[in-house]
Amino acid sequence: MTSIGGAEMVDWNLAVATATRLVRPGPEVSRDEARAVVAELRRHAKASEEHVRGFTRMGGDEIHDTPVLVVDRPGWVRANVAGFRELLGPLLDKMQERRGNTPGGAVLGAVGGKVTGVELGMLLSFLSSRVLGQYETFAPATRELPAGGPPDAPNGGGRLLLVAPNIVHVERELDVQPHDFRLWVCLHEETHRTQFTAVPWLRDHLEGEIQSFLGETEVDPMTVLERVREAAQSLAGGRPEGEEDDGGRSFVEIVQTPAQREILGRLTAVMSLLEGHADFVMDGVGPEVVPTVSEIREKFQQRRAKGASRLDIALRKLLGLDAKLRQYRDGERFVRAVVDQVGMDGFNRVWTSPNTLPTKSEIAKPADWVARVHRKTES
Repeated sequence: MTSIGGAEMVDWNLAVATATRLVRPGPEVSRDEARAVVAELRRHAKASEEHVRGFTRMGGDEIHDTPVLVVDRPGWVRANVAGFRELLGPLLDKMQERRGNTPGGAVLGAVGGKVTGVELGMLLSFLSSRVLGQYETFAPATRELPAGGPPDAPNGGGRLLLVAPNIVHVERELDVQPHDFRLWVCLHEETHRTQFTAVPWLRDHLEGEIQSFLGETEVDPMTVLERVREAAQSLAGGRPEGEEDDGGRSFVEIVQTPAQREILGRLTAVMSLLEGHADFVMDGVGPEVVPTVSEIREKFQQRRAKGASRLDIALRKLLGLDAKLRQYRDGERFVRAVVDQVGMDGFNRVWTSPNTLPTKSEIAKPADWVARVHRKTES
């Protein structure tokens, strides 16, 4: 960005710089230890392919064309900024066009872009020490971070990230067997990789839902400010008289429009399915290849539930991250109940088309999904 007139809505370079400056240092390891961790994670990622495909019966014998990258915390930040920039492009173009027609919009945009860049950087610095692994569905290739084939390829673009310092930190915190824990994490993330590479339509469907969600975003500044004011009142317990309680929703949920909440319901169901399926698979494969899987699961669940501190819990609530924890739990219950009732092949009908994905209510009532999707077969 060399001029105010050409300023972007988000200063992405500043976001990376801010996050990199604020990111917490990882656990102390020697250079040899670090190399050994990276090598072992790569081996586990490769081995997980066969374990996951054999257990889920997904993917056949095709070769994944999405790379596995073992990264540090700044590497995770750079990858996610690139993903955000790709995914949010249409919305930011829309907002920039609106800003250009506003008196003083260029100057305000230049300042706002830097403020937003700093805020995004602060958020990513917080998250960068908490993510163990991530399948990046919308991942543009960069010189430092290669991705899969073009987005319109059968397997889509994407890459699997394993955040080495965070994995080492958690295995030490939980006092579990490092070899087993690293494989356990890889099984979860490889399941996500398999979901998107074995189900060709899934990426486009998810992107369409996200773009619809973003397309409903209010771009009028006064409207946004009013919604933020209402959200702040609700979070502070200062709701206007006569309004119902928001049910403990996060700040992110409160500022949404009614249309966005409807879309979010569908997205929540899909994400619950994907996360729950990954948890189900990692525990299903675990007993055969991870001897201490029961100990790891118990300790990891306790860690998920309690959070690191009051501040951590507050931020999880504010950002809606506690909803992600519910997705793991509710989604895993759905998958387990369906597999118990109709078997793995019966469950895999969920991947047939967007119409066979569970609704948010069906996630809570798996029998309803079985009745809807398997009704024609049984009749």
